[in-house]
Amino acid sequence: MNGSRRRRVIIMGAGGRDFHNFNVFFRNRPEYEVVAFTAAQIPNIDGRLYPPELAGPLYPNGIPIYSETELPKLISEFNVDEAVLSYSDLLCEDVLMKMSIVLASGASFRVLGVRETMLNSEKPVIAVTATRTGAGKSTTSRYIVKLLRRHGLNPVVVRHPMAYGNLAAMKVQKISCLEELDRYTFTIEEREEFEWHVLDGTTVYAGVDYEAVLKEVEAGPFNVIIWDGGNNDWPFIKPDLHITVTDSTRPDHVMSFPGLVNLLSADVIVVNKINVADENAVKNTVEKVKSLNRRAHVVMTASEITLDKPHLVKGRKVVVVEDGPSVTHGHMPHGAGYVAALKYEGQIVDPRPYTVGSLKEVYEVYKHIGPVLPAMGYSERQMKEVEESINRVPADTVVLGTPTDLSRYMKLNKNSARVVFELRELDGSLTQIITSFIERLKRDGRLP
Repeated sequence: MNGSRRRRVIIMGAGGRDFHNFNVFFRNRPEYEVVAFTAAQIPNIDGRLYPPELAGPLYPNGIPIYSETELPKLISEFNVDEAVLSYSDLLCEDVLMKMSIVLASGASFRVLGVRETMLNSEKPVIAVTATRTGAGKSTTSRYIVKLLRRHGLNPVVVRHPMAYGNLAAMKVQKISCLEELDRYTFTIEEREEFEWHVLDGTTVYAGVDYEAVLKEVEAGPFNVIIWDGGNNDWPFIKPDLHITVTDSTRPDHVMSFPGLVNLLSADVIVVNKINVADENAVKNTVEKVKSLNRRAHVVMTASEITLDKPHLVKGRKVVVVEDGPSVTHGHMPHGAGYVAALKYEGQIVDPRPYTVGSLKEVYEVYKHIGPVLPAMGYSERQMKEVEESINRVPADTVVLGTPTDLSRYMKLNKNSARVVFELRELDGSLTQIITSFIERLKRDGRLP
C-alpha cells in the first residue's frame, strides 16, 4: 500500500463470480477499496450499482458497475492499483488479452485463488463443473440427484449465480416450483438453469450472497449439496467430490479459463457426448484429459437428445432456438436443438435475416453462430425481441433447444417441439463412484 491509502481495486465480472469474490474476500477488508465493478459477456448488467445493503459498512454508497470497454479509462481515473479477473468461460488467449490491457493501463492483474474464494460447508458437497459452457453440467447434476435419491437421500442443488435483476432482492433465491420460477427469475438464462431441476422435483438455491445462501441451505432438511456450476467456473463451495464434465465434440476447448482449473482439480472427469462426437475427437479428448489429470477417474457418457413432439418436426420447416450462453461466449455454432432438428428430419430455416433489435448485434459479435437463434433474454425488452424474431421466421415449428419452455411464457405463432436432454452412462462407473462416495460418508458419520 502507498502509505495509509487503501489499495484501489476494480473487479472485472459478468454478474456472478465478481460479486462472490467481493463478498468473501474484499467486503470487510479495510486495506482494500473496491472502486468499481466492470461487466462483460452479458448485456444490460452495467450501468447499475452494487447496493449498499450488500456491499457492507465500508461502502455506504454502494459500488458502481461499468462496461468493461471502459477499463483503461477507469484504471486511470480511479488511480487503480489492481484489476481482479472474476468471470469465467474464457479462452486462454482471451485471458492473456485482458491481462495485457490491465498491465498496459498501469495496474496489476490478479486472479483470486480457489482457497481464497471457496466456502466450507458442514454438509457433504458434490460439485459438477465443466471445461466449457454447454458440456452437459446440468444433465450430469440431474443424473447425480437421481442416483442419490435411489439411496434414500434428500439432495439440494445450489446453482452458480445469475445476478441480472434487482441485486438486493436476489441475495438468496430459493426455487421449488414453476410458480416460484416465474415469480423470482428475471431472464431466460435463469429459467434455463432452474427449470429442469424444478420439473424433476428438486429445490434449487442461488443468489448474490453465497454465505447467506449456504447458511439457509444448511438449515434445511437436505443431506447432500450438489453444486451445479455456471459456465466453466470453479465451485463457490468446497467439494468433497469434484466432477468435471468435458465435451468430446470440442476437444480443443479443454484449454480454457477457468475450465482447465476444474480439469486439473477434478476427482472425476466425465467425457460427455461421445454418441454425437467424431471418433477421433473422443480419442483426442480422452488422451488430453488423462495427460493433464492422471489421478482422476475418467467416465464416458452419452448425451441423449429426443423431442417431445417429433411429428411436428419431421418433414417440416423449423426454426431452432438454442441455449444463449452455449452459442455465444461458449463458442458453439449450434447446440442440441440443431442436432435434434436434423435427427428428426426437419428443414432448418436460417433465422438470421428475420431477427430484430439487439439480436442482430449478437450475430455481429459472435460470428461463429450458425443458422440458429440464441435465446438472449436478458431483459424484458430482449425477451420480446426473441419472441418477435421467432414469429417472423417463415417456419411451421420452433425447435426449443434451450432448456426452458419458451412457449410457456411467450406468445409464439408456431407449434413448438421441446428438446429433452438426458445423460446415459455407458459402463455404470459413475453410479459406482457415487455409491462408493455415499458409503464413505456413512462410514465417516456424515450421512445417516
